[in-house]
Amino acid sequence: MIDLAPLKGSSFVVLGLARSGLATARALTAAGVGCVAWDDNAASRDAAANAGVVLADPGSIDWPRMTALVISPGIPSRLPTPHPVAVAARAAGKKIICDVELLARAVPMARFVAITGTNGKSTTTALIGHILDHAGMRCEVGGNIGRGALDLAPLDESGIYVLELSSYQLELLETFHAGVAIWLNVTPDHIDRHGDMTGYVAAKENIFARQEPGDCAVIGIDDEPSRAVWDRISSRPGIVAVPVAFDRPIAGGVSFRAGCLIDADGYALDFSDVPTLPGDHNAQNAACTWAACRWLGVPREKIVEGLRGYAGLPHRQERVAAAGNVVYINDSKATNADAAARALSSYSDIYWIAGGQAKEGGVAPLVPYFDRVRHVFLIGEATDLFAGQLEGKLGYSRCGDLKAALDAAHERAQREARGPVVVLLSPACASWDQWSSYEHRGDAFRAMARALPGAQHLGRAA
Repeated sequence: MIDLAPLKGSSFVVLGLARSGLATARALTAAGVGCVAWDDNAASRDAAANAGVVLADPGSIDWPRMTALVISPGIPSRLPTPHPVAVAARAAGKKIICDVELLARAVPMARFVAITGTNGKSTTTALIGHILDHAGMRCEVGGNIGRGALDLAPLDESGIYVLELSSYQLELLETFHAGVAIWLNVTPDHIDRHGDMTGYVAAKENIFARQEPGDCAVIGIDDEPSRAVWDRISSRPGIVAVPVAFDRPIAGGVSFRAGCLIDADGYALDFSDVPTLPGDHNAQNAACTWAACRWLGVPREKIVEGLRGYAGLPHRQERVAAAGNVVYINDSKATNADAAARALSSYSDIYWIAGGQAKEGGVAPLVPYFDRVRHVFLIGEATDLFAGQLEGKLGYSRCGDLKAALDAAHERAQREARGPVVVLLSPACASWDQWSSYEHRGDAFRAMARALPGAQHLGRAA
């Protein structure tokens, strides 16, 4: 836990008592910093009270005494409808921040590597942490992945915090300073929270706020909004800006394609035989990782060893089982079409399980990848929408739920496969119609796949 004693004399309201919010309230309380907390969920309030956190009904908060509102990033502070506590804080002239901002205030001399992007940020964050650890450099990995910011271990100036940051978190930062800021890509997402694409990009661009001469900005430049961000950031004096681009040489940067990358010095690396980093999207993740780790002084050989030894993340093209010629892949984290496209582009013979709670556009954007798919097994609320979009383009089966879809995909793949094929759960949908989270859905798929007749376990333990 981070020691928040440097914040003594301040008083905070904590709104939201799930993973990051509870950790925030506990850390403030443990440090003797003034803190009251609230969550609309009674069970969350009870858990916080049992941990010694002081609760305060929103109507009883003495706002003039408060320094700021620390809000869990999943709770809207402006759009689409602000939470009443956020409205009250703003009316009282109080700042609205998140736990990452408290971390930055508590350890102002710490070094931070921050990663954002619509897709790929979890893999890139975990990969950087893995390589730094392999190179013997002390680091802590968290933020929007794994542990909350205030559950991380304290580090001195020799350590590095590697943080995945969402747009929700980035818009709530005031003093946080990333010595290395990584921007992977951007496509439309979370528009309800940011109003439009311009608002979404602006929130993410806060990752570069407060960077100083000598800091590093690594920016993927393969989509139009990201190129505009590159133009703005690379023109700032003193910033070491490193572009990352697909399939073309890039002056002063890193280029990538299908498991290969070439850095600014002409060094070429082929890691196409690493099963945990398939596809061009993971080559982009590796290229951005390479740029950041080189700037941090990690020797090339240590980065290469780290890439080859990377175990992958749960629910992100996670190879969970194999039976005969069939590999079963858990990509439950693919909750939109753009994320599913990254999985579909990584394999050539796919029995695809898709569906859930649909996002705008459904699977219509995935037509360019349909020639890679042998059959689609539809689940959840999106079944009728997806069936209409697939009609006349791909064969599909209405399966209802995940177990029925996996059983049907397994039977068909085992019967038809004459060479290597994959059964791929890449839903292109949120999970909330049938599961509590994408992790819940992915854990269930992993267990079901490993229970199939003749299945051998792959990857990490359950």
